[in-house]
Amino acid sequence: MKDNSLRNRIEGNWKQLRGSVRQEWGKLTHHDVEQIKGQVEVLAGKIQERYGVTEAEARKQIDHWVSQFQAQQGEPSNSDTSANEPLSR
Repeated sequence: MKDNSLRNRIEGNWKQLRGSVRQEWGKLTHHDVEQIKGQVEVLAGKIQERYGVTEAEARKQIDHWVSQFQAQQGEPSNSDTSANEPLSR
C-alpha cells in the first residue's frame, strides 16, 4: 500500500479488522490473525501457508480485500502491497 494514512488507519483499527480478515480467509486461525498485527507481509505468508497459493496470488487477494475496505470507507482505491512493507494501517 502506498497510502500511509490508510495504512495507519488499518493498523490503528486492526482489532476491528481482524473479523474481516477471518471472513475473507476463513482458513486463517485466530492465532494467525493475532500474529499478523496489520503487517501485509505476514498476512501474505499466512495466506500462502493456509491456502497453498503463490506470494503473488496472496498479494492479489490482499489488494482485492484492501480495495473492498476502501470502497466501504468511501475512499479511492490506491492499493499496492509491495513486498516487505508492513500494513502500517
